[in-house]
Amino acid sequence: MDSEDQSDEPAERAAEPDPWVLAFDGFDPADEGRREALCAVGNGYLVSRGAAPESPADGVHYPGTYLAGCYDRVTSVLDGGEVENEDLVNCPNWLPLTFRVAGTREWFGGDTATEVRSQRLDLDLRRGVLTRRALVVDALGRRTRLVQRRIASLAQPHLVALETILVPENWSGRLEVRSALDGTVANTGVARYRGLTSRHLTAVGQGTDGEELLWLQTRATGSPLHVALAARTRLHRDGIQPTADCQNEFRDGWAARTITVDAVTGQPVTVEKTVAMYTSRDPAVDDPVRAAVRLASHADSFEDLLRAHALRWEELWRRCRTDVDFADVGALHLHLFHLLQTYSEHTADLDAGIPARGWHGEAYRGHIFWDELFVLQTLNLRLPELSRAVLRYRYRRLDAARQAAREAGHRGAMYPWQSASDGTEKAPRLHLNPMSGRWLADRSHLQRHVGSAVAYNVWQYYQATGDLDFLATTGAEMLLEIARFWADTAAYDPQQQRYTIRGVMGPDEYHDGYPQSERPGIDDNTYTNVLASWVLARALDSLDALPGYRRDELRERLALDSTELDRWQDVSRRLHVPFHDGVLSQFAGYERLAELDWEEYRRRYPDIRRLDRILEAEGDSVNRYKASKQADVLMLYYLFSAREMRDLLRRLGYPAGHELLHRTVDYYLPRTVHGSTLSSVVHAWVLARSNRTASWRFFREALAGDLHDVQGGTTAEGIHLGAMAGTVDLMQRCYTGLETRQDALWLDPHLPESLGRLEVELRYRGHWGVVVTVARRQVTVSLRPGQHIPVRIGFRGSLTTVRPGESRTFTL
Repeated sequence: MDSEDQSDEPAERAAEPDPWVLAFDGFDPADEGRREALCAVGNGYLVSRGAAPESPADGVHYPGTYLAGCYDRVTSVLDGGEVENEDLVNCPNWLPLTFRVAGTREWFGGDTATEVRSQRLDLDLRRGVLTRRALVVDALGRRTRLVQRRIASLAQPHLVALETILVPENWSGRLEVRSALDGTVANTGVARYRGLTSRHLTAVGQGTDGEELLWLQTRATGSPLHVALAARTRLHRDGIQPTADCQNEFRDGWAARTITVDAVTGQPVTVEKTVAMYTSRDPAVDDPVRAAVRLASHADSFEDLLRAHALRWEELWRRCRTDVDFADVGALHLHLFHLLQTYSEHTADLDAGIPARGWHGEAYRGHIFWDELFVLQTLNLRLPELSRAVLRYRYRRLDAARQAAREAGHRGAMYPWQSASDGTEKAPRLHLNPMSGRWLADRSHLQRHVGSAVAYNVWQYYQATGDLDFLATTGAEMLLEIARFWADTAAYDPQQQRYTIRGVMGPDEYHDGYPQSERPGIDDNTYTNVLASWVLARALDSLDALPGYRRDELRERLALDSTELDRWQDVSRRLHVPFHDGVLSQFAGYERLAELDWEEYRRRYPDIRRLDRILEAEGDSVNRYKASKQADVLMLYYLFSAREMRDLLRRLGYPAGHELLHRTVDYYLPRTVHGSTLSSVVHAWVLARSNRTASWRFFREALAGDLHDVQGGTTAEGIHLGAMAGTVDLMQRCYTGLETRQDALWLDPHLPESLGRLEVELRYRGHWGVVVTVARRQVTVSLRPGQHIPVRIGFRGSLTTVRPGESRTFTL
């Protein structure tokens, strides 16, 4: 994966780019934000952007480091009123490291006189190592070769490390190296938020252990969060520590150590900076400063840290093996890499959810949305313990969801569309349209379907793992309370003799009301209603799956009587699903909306993905038109196979033939602008059975989403984690036709023409080695020896059993 940037002194490039290396040649200030996000290194506890160590946040570089689940509340003044926001905190910058020739006034990175003549970045995806090679020339023409490697240790999650090798090319003399910790950082990574309060950290103290360590402690301004760092910086020449002069410097929120040594032309000087990070949220830690100092002082050398770190990455890639070969396979590796370093075994021990933009930037304020709907389907069959941890995170917020439902006048649990630390709704009530400069009402909190996403994830995890203990202790309770919310929200319409759900928003996100109506929301969104029906049915199934005594306990705890369960059954079979022109309507009244002049708008605007902003800036509203930001109705065909959708609609009393899917896709596809990276994932999935060429095109667009920043500047603010996970799952479940239902693995492969063979290794119900191999004419399922329990395999309506050590091949 090489970029096509040009440098003054290009490195030799291999004929075939390595699909396990993301490479950038040269330096492009306009593209630096994208590169920093894509080259971030992390371990699930933290993610650190791939910024140059010598560079502060200066409008080009943005060296952000984010710790999973670390948020802070601040108040801003907006249009004369106070607005509270909860943001993912940009934590103290551990990276700062620079150098200069003694006697020179300015440090590298601190002036324009020192020039980077050439540069190359290589992100090694197999080992999680970011390498930077550069040639630095100062104002007097002194040339210094620089090679830097950095890791966020997957073996010791509280450690990050930076190795810097400096080689004087045409000079000798005294070399000064400055290593610092910077707690004066702010949240300024998203331009549209810069008018709001951005300072989240206040200095508590900084100092030294009296030997080689610096430490720094900060606290959040609006929460009890404390963050502490300790840094150890060592220099050596071929493993031998040279004689050096050391000097420390301190000011509020900043600590630095300058080390001066002799440098000789052609002889490398190696600098190892190892930093430990702890917070007051961490388990088994009494004092973050003490913990950081202790860990940093006893940390291994960079090479030893790298060896242990690389071993953990090797284990992860083995568990997530996907053998496939196509032109863009490097992007697939990149997507899985970022998923694995955003949520890992180290995140599972924290109270942290799945952030929409990873821990890679400040877009959406680091909030939790519904993206786990795309993420957990990948993790369920690879790292199910991580899926369970995410669902436990949701369970800890069940009481907050119950309280939200009560405040809205309903029973059950109403999960928030956006949340941060405590599970309360954090969706903004205003948002800025940068095209018009106007602050507008934000109704996105009406996306009540997020609760159904939680319920769907509970059931899919149970189907993939058979984890009855989870279902009995936490999963069923969430399902039941979400089902209770939908049953209570649904109102009976005697005219239609159907139940309706009013005042919501669907996944489309454009339509937040009817034209000329002051009432927020739309009615009977098909995605919301069909999924609510499914949730009600699965909640009843979950009760049946429980042992009798546990079922009785839950019913008693939740005061769930037979009358209420009968209502659930009735609502689940009689929810209103609107149709028009032989297709599923996006919502009731959709057919009355106007058609947009698509040709005219595409002529006037080169990019209409944010059609809502365009129309508002023109004094119009997207609510007037049959236009969607992303898949809405079609999301149902992402979650359910065509057969399952027919069954769901028929259970609701609606005729649903085989052609309904094709008509519905053909209707909505030309009316969708794909303003979300998730849209390409969903359309690739939905089209996989009917139009493999189109499916593959959307799949490749999804792969390009962040790699080529197709949304126009958004990648710099954070990756799109749901879309990244979705591309991996397209390989894992969609093109293999894999489903988990009826206590079996079902297969119905449909490989795109560009794929000749696809092999994935899965974990399923205690089996660590279920290998699915799909070729053009056959599919083979193999179980590694060792386990004694057979696996049921379903293929085109028939079930068979595969025992450990056996294989079964099916002809396509």
